[in-house]
Amino acid sequence: MKTRNTLKGIFWIALYVVFSLAPLSLMLFGERPMGREFWREFSVALGFVGIAMTTLQFVLTARIAAIKSPYGSDVVYYFHHHISLVTFALWLAHPLILFIQFPGTRQLLNLITAPWRARAGVTSVIVLIALIVISVWRRQLKIEYVRWRIWHGILATLALILVMVHIYLVGRYVGTPFKQALWLGYGGICVLLVAYVRVINPYLISRRPYEVVEVRPERGAVWSLALRPVGHQGMRFQPGQFAWLTAWNSAFSDREHPFSFSSSAENPEQVEFAIKELGDFTSTIKDLKPGQHVYLDGPYGAFSVDRQAKAQEIVLIAGGIGISPIMSTLRTLAERGDGRPLLLIYGNRTWEEVSFREELELLQEHLDLRVVHVLEKPPKGWEGEVGFVTAEMLDRYLPADRRRVEAVFVCGPPPMMNAVEAALLKLDVPLRAIHMERFDLA
Repeated sequence: MKTRNTLKGIFWIALYVVFSLAPLSLMLFGERPMGREFWREFSVALGFVGIAMTTLQFVLTARIAAIKSPYGSDVVYYFHHHISLVTFALWLAHPLILFIQFPGTRQLLNLITAPWRARAGVTSVIVLIALIVISVWRRQLKIEYVRWRIWHGILATLALILVMVHIYLVGRYVGTPFKQALWLGYGGICVLLVAYVRVINPYLISRRPYEVVEVRPERGAVWSLALRPVGHQGMRFQPGQFAWLTAWNSAFSDREHPFSFSSSAENPEQVEFAIKELGDFTSTIKDLKPGQHVYLDGPYGAFSVDRQAKAQEIVLIAGGIGISPIMSTLRTLAERGDGRPLLLIYGNRTWEEVSFREELELLQEHLDLRVVHVLEKPPKGWEGEVGFVTAEMLDRYLPADRRRVEAVFVCGPPPMMNAVEAALLKLDVPLRAIHMERFDLA
């Protein structure tokens, strides 16, 4: 499994590089404008690479399971966020080089007098700047996630359409049928992906609804949402994976949110999610009624012990609602009768907020499981760990021989995950053994 995922990962990276550089490579073949200055040609080359990489951004966000499976959705989205800035720099480099090296081109910034090819090109850059601004500073601008997501798609699509118009109106390096077909292919891929994300996939999801079985309160302002499939066999998933949930709306709605499965992967006929009240949507979960229909898109994610079948010992570190995928893992392993040693370090603010604490006690009777609770504000007489999960604390519980630490799964609030990752590396835990699940997708 691990080798196969590695090979898949290498394949997709290689394909990404090929498609990013294909337009640049084709500049060297066929009819080319002669006698043009180096900086002019260099700016065009950078622009071509930037446009090609922009089309690939649509691929990265299309939720194609085969692409995300080798890395995990959070890694793909992390790459998407950061490579977007590189892509933006390449787009911007094209006009900036022209404006600096050839001052006469600055008159093209006047959208009233400039030719249509320049209007399309300049406007595409303006649209892309707007896209970057609302994405990088979304929280500072207080843009609600769903609204941002809608505008993100609109602006990205508009920028790509405008730059394609710019390319064809300029006409250079697209003078042969093959090169024209190449750019039409890039544009066609984006059209197909938008159709898949907005129409085809929602239609398929709408044909496989789920109904609410119960909404069960847990400690720590958490609700366990139990669902069963309606008219189909349900969803096979690996423990630790997640799905996008749409409730109160149709499957075509943008109002969907990612949640980890908390139930055993051995029981796809009824799935559960542990959802903490943290915002507008999560606060409505308790109001769902038995029999009400909801929709799931998944499964996604690589945060699963099933991908680490050869690990002899497994370490699980959770903070707050990060226990959700961990519960799926423990419940699944218990049903399978897995006998491997398991260590769970579980951080919470108070003892009363420890979700599933009674069930964790019962699971220790069915698994070789040790649970270490870490409390920020412990009750009087508490003899357990206090504060946060630190390197010193981990050093007390991890095996002295760090080579035995083959699989560490960490899920919780981003600051906690960052601190734990740094602590694990400080303790010489191999980076390849550390697996994290982040839901900070935007």
